[in-house]
Amino acid sequence: MSYLYSKEDTQRPFPQGPSATPGRSEFFRDYGRVIHSPSFRRLQGKTQVFPLHESDFFRSRLTHSLEVSQIARGIASRLNATCADLQNNPLDSDLIATCSLVHDLGHPPFGHNGERALDDCMKSAGGFEGNAQTLRILSKIEKKVVEGGVSYGLNLTYRTLAGVIKYDNLIPEIRAHDEKLCKGYYIEESELVKKIKRNVLRGDGLPSKFKTIECQIMDIADDIAYSTYDLEDCFKAGLLDPVKIFSSPDTLFYKLSAKLTDIFKEEVSVKDIKSVLEGVFSGDAKNYPINDFDSFIDVNKMYKSLSNSAYARTKFSSTLVGNSINGIDMDFYDKNNPALSTIKIKRENKLIVEVLKNYTYLAMISSPIVKVPEYRGYEIVKSIFNSFSSAGGKHLLPEDILLEHEKASCLSAQKRLICDFVAGMTDRYAVEFYERLHSNTAQSMFKPI
Repeated sequence: MSYLYSKEDTQRPFPQGPSATPGRSEFFRDYGRVIHSPSFRRLQGKTQVFPLHESDFFRSRLTHSLEVSQIARGIASRLNATCADLQNNPLDSDLIATCSLVHDLGHPPFGHNGERALDDCMKSAGGFEGNAQTLRILSKIEKKVVEGGVSYGLNLTYRTLAGVIKYDNLIPEIRAHDEKLCKGYYIEESELVKKIKRNVLRGDGLPSKFKTIECQIMDIADDIAYSTYDLEDCFKAGLLDPVKIFSSPDTLFYKLSAKLTDIFKEEVSVKDIKSVLEGVFSGDAKNYPINDFDSFIDVNKMYKSLSNSAYARTKFSSTLVGNSINGIDMDFYDKNNPALSTIKIKRENKLIVEVLKNYTYLAMISSPIVKVPEYRGYEIVKSIFNSFSSAGGKHLLPEDILLEHEKASCLSAQKRLICDFVAGMTDRYAVEFYERLHSNTAQSMFKPI
């Protein structure tokens, strides 16, 4: 039998002895390091869909990551129970939970607009991208293990770090100003990625596509969470309900059709999309044939309950998540390179996930009500970065980062340090710092940066 995990998987960039706690696996040790890290805690102050000051109900990046982790564990449990190759050789749920908890660690303040702002500032110095930043945080920025003046970040196992590499692509050091965001990893982490692959892969040579089974599980769990819980937040906010969804303008449905056709590489028509939505929202509506005004009111009340009733929302979300998990199976167990085994989600389940995820994005996340605060976030992030990068701006940096800035070997390295600091800010801290630089209202000079 070719086991899923080897001794090489549990090695670390900087060698460390075994855990001082008997019975604690190396992957569970990683889990603990993540849970107790400042970068993970700061996710509580980063926006998921709606600004956090609007309501304590709405998800933050932290609660989203916890939900993704739970869904990923559920997927692993299903695969362990249904795949013959995993019966006596199971997926490690601690490892999968850890990969899921850290998947959004690199997101800057204000979501993807903050990401775009930092990438625009870093086009000539290696770019910025959330997934690449996650690997950098785990392997360099966190202050858990520092030896000989070199930071190893949290010094996680190679197999855990492999689960972070969602896009096996080296981000170019210099890109044109109008080039789109490039997903992958930074040049600074390229040697680490080579070490990760050498430790995790057992076959000869490198595959054309490197994405571990743990990363695949995290990725699907993330999509399930997006498709379900972002929609639930929109229901709670009263901005969406099934009636509003079905009455969306045709232009939105046509855009959604084009997007899904591109994803599935075959036509997904507007009729197909509406059929999926009818199946998702039907429920008790099947018992209400709409043939008169009273039955229309009954169905409308039932649909409105998704905005007004916590019971209805909880049941709806729970059903969607459970059905999605039960639609996932092992696709191919690779006995030569078990880490590169592949999983699949049944087409009907994937279609539901993609319809809901992309509808929510087009209808709400791309809408003015969300884009206005996001646009403000872009301006705030870019302004803060430019302030630090300006002549004399380095003296605005905290003392420890200033020392690193002065030791940096080149302008690109200095910009990367500034980028790391800005990316680590929460939404609230970024707004507060921006106001300290630009507000007409007097701010205390004694509050630490």
